[in-house]
Amino acid sequence: MSWCRKANAADDWIVDNARPNDVVVTADIPLAARTVALGAHVLGPTGRPFTPETIGMAVAMRDLKQHLRETGESKGYNASFAPQDRSRFLGELDRILRRALKSATPD
Repeated sequence: MSWCRKANAADDWIVDNARPNDVVVTADIPLAARTVALGAHVLGPTGRPFTPETIGMAVAMRDLKQHLRETGESKGYNASFAPQDRSRFLGELDRILRRALKSATPD
């Protein structure tokens, strides 16, 4: 077993090893931003896809929510995982995997 005390070491490993057209599943918005920039297909655990068009707003909302938590304006409660989240995730994962396979297959 390997152990690294550096913060975000796992994220750094993922970014160092991710390639365009890889599929990354994460709830970590900064990691999503870093892997979207590499050309990976990125999906949140609730089925929310992160794309070059949507990642900027996701980062901005994350930063705003963090600021509100730090100033005490928000308790930071997250919605619980619901059955529709599982269904949306499975549908989006299927869509992303098909798109990745299509992109990887030469015409």
